[in-house]
Amino acid sequence: MSAAAPAPPPLANSPRRWWALAALTLSVLIIALDGTVITVALPTLSGELGADSAQLQWINGGYLLALSVAMLPVGLLGDRYGHKRVLACGITLFGLASLAGTQAGSPGQLIAVRTVLGLAAAMIMPVSMAVLPRIFGPAELPKAIGVWTAATAVGMPVGPLVGGWLLNHFWWGSVFLFNVPVVVLALIASLWLLPADRTRDRGAAVPFDTVGTVLSALGITALVYGTILVPDDGWGSPRVLGGVLGGAVLLVAFAVWQRRYPHPLVDLRLFADPRFRWGTLVAVFVNFALMGIMFVVPQYLQEVLGHDAFGTGLRILPLIGGLMAAATLGETLVPRLGARVVVAAGLLVFAAGTLVGAVTGGGDGYGYAALWLTLTGFGFGLAVVPATSLVMSSLPAEASGRGTSLLETVQQVGAVLGVAGLGSLLSAGYLARLSTAGVNGPDAAAARDSVSGAGAVAARLHDPGLLDSAHRAFVHGMSLAMLVCAAIALAAAVLAALFLPAKAPAGGEPKAGAGGPVPPAREVATSTADSGQSLA
Repeated sequence: MSAAAPAPPPLANSPRRWWALAALTLSVLIIALDGTVITVALPTLSGELGADSAQLQWINGGYLLALSVAMLPVGLLGDRYGHKRVLACGITLFGLASLAGTQAGSPGQLIAVRTVLGLAAAMIMPVSMAVLPRIFGPAELPKAIGVWTAATAVGMPVGPLVGGWLLNHFWWGSVFLFNVPVVVLALIASLWLLPADRTRDRGAAVPFDTVGTVLSALGITALVYGTILVPDDGWGSPRVLGGVLGGAVLLVAFAVWQRRYPHPLVDLRLFADPRFRWGTLVAVFVNFALMGIMFVVPQYLQEVLGHDAFGTGLRILPLIGGLMAAATLGETLVPRLGARVVVAAGLLVFAAGTLVGAVTGGGDGYGYAALWLTLTGFGFGLAVVPATSLVMSSLPAEASGRGTSLLETVQQVGAVLGVAGLGSLLSAGYLARLSTAGVNGPDAAAARDSVSGAGAVAARLHDPGLLDSAHRAFVHGMSLAMLVCAAIALAAAVLAALFLPAKAPAGGEPKAGAGGPVPPAREVATSTADSGQSLA
């Protein structure tokens, strides 16, 4: 007897399916906008709330950390309690956290808000993708995924522009208040238009890996916390060493547990496939470098070159434009040249862009910055799309959901460490070159906290020498961060050329499905919007 054909999606033949898609795209557009809108707000937050460099890192890093920690278990929660329920909870939490952000009165409160926003984003992104196959049949699903992906991509360049305009016309809390009406609309549309959850979803009977979740959360948190402390405590500090080494031990324990537990959060056997192993490593490397760059660049544009928030958002667009152009071009080059060649070439372009940025001088203007931002974005897009395609082609159907969660999580961890590690290096380089001669204790301490603090002190004291020293010190710190990014990209290019398979096997592309992997374009949009989460 032949097996019965699978039932069509509940909305497969209903015009309502396109409105349901609009609800889903609205929910991910909120995340893409919020992830990048904070980028141009960092200098303003530094001045308005008195946030120092370490706190600015946590405003970014807290969001990415929560996103990274929650990405692994959220898929299991969707299977157990229903995707629509988890999505609605994520959207609601995002709206409440945004409201709380408007009332934050200190850097600590704002860090807490951003952390909750990261948790809510982790609930929305993968679950909204898993709902698509329950709305569209196989023939229309690729088109739906394309529309969904476009929403995340549009948010990347629009976020800095929206943030800049709001900061120029309203108080800093408007960047959070902006989310609220969009959240309300997305929540109403999702509850009304999306199909109801099944009585018992496929993953409901699978035990939840509580031990694995706790070990991964504690390990990632300890690792990033130790890195954040480096600017103030130094690498030899007991707190730094305790955080970094403790995080490493916890993550090793997590890996051991995942190998032994019958229902683990992730399938570590995926790393045995060279496509997954080396493609994932490339994605981690470039996310580390890009997110560090996106922490540094807005401060350079606003504090050193003197552009306002809206102008800063406009001037980030060359990086986004280069990325989007290369993401499209890469898909046409891979069939001709092979993934190995295209990925390695993209990494070399990325390295070239960061090397050009590393030789930035104190007197260089925006035209020079636009050049290396374009090169950097182009190299990133050219490398990540083919690498992610290889990773996706390596995922077996029975492990596709866990494989995608693992890829997204390690990408986000790379982004978090990029913000923390390169931000720490920026601070160290800034402090090494800053001269506060002739400035008294409290003013000198404010100048050492951040370049925006130095600017405020210099303006109040009418001290152009301090301002010039702060600008040159910041550029020095930025150059150190760019050199590290270039070294990482070059190392990744060598690894890609030596070990990355040239092409995915014929017929090896993964199939989209509930909880399954998503097309390469979506991965690019996710990693750069949650990464710009900073562009955040």
